[in-house]
Amino acid sequence: MSIPIVSADTASPAVGKPLRGIQDYMRPGVLQFKSLPPLSLYIHLPWCLKKCPYCDFNSHEVRSEFSSNGNAPEKQYLAALMADLEAALPLIWGRPVHSIFIGGGTPSLFSPGSIDQLLSDVRARLRLEADCEITMEANPGTFEKDRFRAYRAAGITRLSIGVQSFDDRHLKALGRVHDRAQALAAVQEAAASFDTFNLDIMYALPGQSLLDLERDLQTALSFAPPHLSVYHLTIEPNTYFAKYPPVIPDDDTAYEMLDRITELTGAAGMQRYEISAYARPHHECHHNTNYWQFGDYLGIGAGAHSKLSFAHRVVRQVRLRDPQRYMDAALAGLAVAQDDDVRRADLPFEYMLNALRLRDGFSLEDYVERTGTPLSTIDAGLKEAEARGLITRKGLMVQPTERGFDFLSDLQALFLAP
Repeated sequence: MSIPIVSADTASPAVGKPLRGIQDYMRPGVLQFKSLPPLSLYIHLPWCLKKCPYCDFNSHEVRSEFSSNGNAPEKQYLAALMADLEAALPLIWGRPVHSIFIGGGTPSLFSPGSIDQLLSDVRARLRLEADCEITMEANPGTFEKDRFRAYRAAGITRLSIGVQSFDDRHLKALGRVHDRAQALAAVQEAAASFDTFNLDIMYALPGQSLLDLERDLQTALSFAPPHLSVYHLTIEPNTYFAKYPPVIPDDDTAYEMLDRITELTGAAGMQRYEISAYARPHHECHHNTNYWQFGDYLGIGAGAHSKLSFAHRVVRQVRLRDPQRYMDAALAGLAVAQDDDVRRADLPFEYMLNALRLRDGFSLEDYVERTGTPLSTIDAGLKEAEARGLITRKGLMVQPTERGFDFLSDLQALFLAP
């Protein structure tokens, strides 16, 4: 699962608008950047076989959009993506791309041939670093033998599989389209096809006990995955579960589950390097780490978000959400629904919302470099956080404590604009 930069409740107008001229982005402003952060590319493929009841991402069930062989509307959507990318090129001209994440939706609904074409088109327009990490999300419900191997041949270097659970009862409760057997087969194929891959696992599920969670995690760990993303089931607004909430484990049980997750992953040689991410050495997700370190990302596709830095400002953009409307607008050069400068007063919170998710924290030098603002903008928040035992400071490094990790929202809120 990617960082949730594509949400279902993002309001956007019915008609997009052209990007501002590059001169507008480069005009003098209140921020001062000596250099720009690493740049990533996010590509959103919005269709799913079925909308999960807990999902608040911008995903849409496949109906008439896809033909039986999956070729439509792939061609039209890929053309829209390239039109969207070409319109944005002046904003990132000359900057190398360090990582690509193809998220959804269910990107594995797109054929390997379409993914190959997509990456070829991207390479023709952008300079990718030699070690560029290219991740694609895939679901077991769209799995067929050798399909993952074909994605690897197309240029995908890292697969992220939305397993969520290996228990048929819990998969049914979550509304997933796959079963345990399909999940096991998909993970086996991924392990055989990729040097590095991720498994998404959820916990605190309806009717789940601590023993159930242990079984799920032990099954996942039996494949020696290089990376695990482990998420607490949360009831998000504007979802089916928000309207019809299931009975889920209480907070004490959920905390006990999280402690057990940390124990079992640690015993398997994995480190919890982010609030919900566990990895073996050298298998951390470069793309998501760039988010957490307040790097830049260009998002293309229906509902995709971007965060881009310029010499004197940070800009956030949102693409049109509806897939058909997005395709029509992108081909006309009007894919962007929102395009706004981030207020200087909001940058401390935006930075902490990301950086404090990391186990190792951040350096004060990085804060200044990534926000273009002085340390005085976070001094009061740091002092309060340290007084409450939520962070430790050693030299220029700031690191969340165990208490800070447990009460992360409280810690981040100390940096909200007054």
